[in-house]
Amino acid sequence: MNSTTASPQSILNVSDLNVYYGESHILRNVDLHIPVGEMVCLIGRNGVGKTTFLKTIIGLLNQSSGSIDYSGTSLMSQPPYQRARHGIGYVSQGRDIIPRITVKENLLLGMESLPGGLAKNRHIDPIVFELFPILEQFLNRRGGDLSGGQQQQLAIARALLGKPKLLLLDEPTEGIQPSIILDIENAVERIVRETGISVLLVEQHLHFVKKSSFYYAMQRGGIVSSGPTGSLSDAVIDEFLTV
Repeated sequence: MNSTTASPQSILNVSDLNVYYGESHILRNVDLHIPVGEMVCLIGRNGVGKTTFLKTIIGLLNQSSGSIDYSGTSLMSQPPYQRARHGIGYVSQGRDIIPRITVKENLLLGMESLPGGLAKNRHIDPIVFELFPILEQFLNRRGGDLSGGQQQQLAIARALLGKPKLLLLDEPTEGIQPSIILDIENAVERIVRETGISVLLVEQHLHFVKKSSFYYAMQRGGIVSSGPTGSLSDAVIDEFLTV
């Protein structure tokens, strides 16, 4: 197995992480490191533990053992809202858009984790409209009236308004029309390049994976391969990715 080692410049260091669902051992001794200002991709077939890993980082699931260190701070005892305030943004696989409120209201909720919450933060940073122009056109439309791809753009924009230093994206292109997939890929690449936000991407499509700097491949809850994305072998691609 190729390996990557923790760096003083890592924003996230996960070591020997184990997570259980009841008696089921889901994550097994996971080690993963994300450098500051880089995009790292976690690949693997469905059901191997990738979503569980992201939920554990954000605090929706409890770890049984191991450590999660974010910018020099242990996250082990911190609830999800505190992790968000530290600068971790999370876009779930289901997007979690609130369907009955407007696009603008959904966006404003992204600033709840900022100091002072919505009482002091009502200005929507125009960068989200530069990244996703359709959202500005649909500000007064209900979130539930958007297409799946538009909802995904809204979910990413909402997370960005919380001013994260680390953004967790769980399969952002799943079930989305090809034209919007390209828009999302380009937006995420621009986010990393222009803002310095670090990204942990769970993704199945090779063309998006190759935009990341490093990859980790997960199987049966454990990391079985890792390294620079440019070193991805055909065997790893065939085993873990949808081409």
